[in-house]
Amino acid sequence: MDRKAPKSEGNLNADICEALIELAVWEKNVNRNQHKHNAYRKAAQAISSLDYRLESGKEAKKLPGVGEKIAQKIDEIIETGKLKKLDTIRSDDTSLAVNSLTRVAGIGPAKARELYEKGITTIDELKEHSDKLTRAQKIGLKYVEEFEKRIPRSEIKQLEHKIRKRVNKLDKNYVMTVCGSYRREAESSGDIDVLLTHPSFVVEEAGDPEDTEREVRSQGKKAGHLLRAAVSDLEDADIVTDTLSQGETKFMGVCKLFSDSVPRRLDIRLVPHNQYYCGVLYFTGSDIFNKNMRGWALDRGFTLNEYSLRPLVDGKPDVPLPVSSERDIFDYLDYPYKLPKERTGYG
Repeated sequence: MDRKAPKSEGNLNADICEALIELAVWEKNVNRNQHKHNAYRKAAQAISSLDYRLESGKEAKKLPGVGEKIAQKIDEIIETGKLKKLDTIRSDDTSLAVNSLTRVAGIGPAKARELYEKGITTIDELKEHSDKLTRAQKIGLKYVEEFEKRIPRSEIKQLEHKIRKRVNKLDKNYVMTVCGSYRREAESSGDIDVLLTHPSFVVEEAGDPEDTEREVRSQGKKAGHLLRAAVSDLEDADIVTDTLSQGETKFMGVCKLFSDSVPRRLDIRLVPHNQYYCGVLYFTGSDIFNKNMRGWALDRGFTLNEYSLRPLVDGKPDVPLPVSSERDIFDYLDYPYKLPKERTGYG
């Protein structure tokens, strides 16, 4: 199951969402079809936001991301309580093995197939052959069950407080936001997504987005000490316990609220100060809301992404507009402001 799959609690269409996510995982891990993977995930996300039970595939087609083929599968689930395609997938040895092994953080479809071809088909067998894994994959294997558990909102709130206290003590100029479903006030989340910035990390934004991205990469190397210092301090405080990967601007690892707490997945992303609020908007989500807002921007002659909001001049992106808050973005676009908890993509 994807770590960021729509939650099941309180979802009146949980069976449909879970089936679509299982299909998405199969398309990504076994069939290697990223397009279909994204399509199933988007449909599941849209359906998970409903506060009523779907009665037909035709009804579901009114939602973003639900086309004719997915609607037919929804009809089958509603009418029979199952999906023949999933029954077939679940009986296939290769599919079972690849889906099982990719549960481990750091093991993708290619590595899973490599392990399968070496005769490793289950998590238990993988534990017996952990010498075939990288250091990060061994950590993913160690915590495979823990990473699949939803994180209660109350726990993330406590972790947010502890992380913020540490980074602000390190340097009061750090700015930090916990994004994702937590910021949308969900009762639980799959992991903890932290966006971090500092006034000293600013990039010169050019009219050509590719030039700006190159500038971000260049300046990111110079600003990498900001992320390293923050992570090191969190390690000293026993909040960060393991590192899966760390670059100049992104950390992926493991954190704990207390020494005896369940290990949780933590991502920290360092972004330029003058791109921070576009990043906060993007990483807060939801995916559907972001897609709708990008479409709204294009209709009004702008292009919006996680880095910037740019007016289009003769169809080409111009220099980014100055953004000092999320509300600035809504105001530029004349888009009705939505609180994070309202950003589902509907209404």
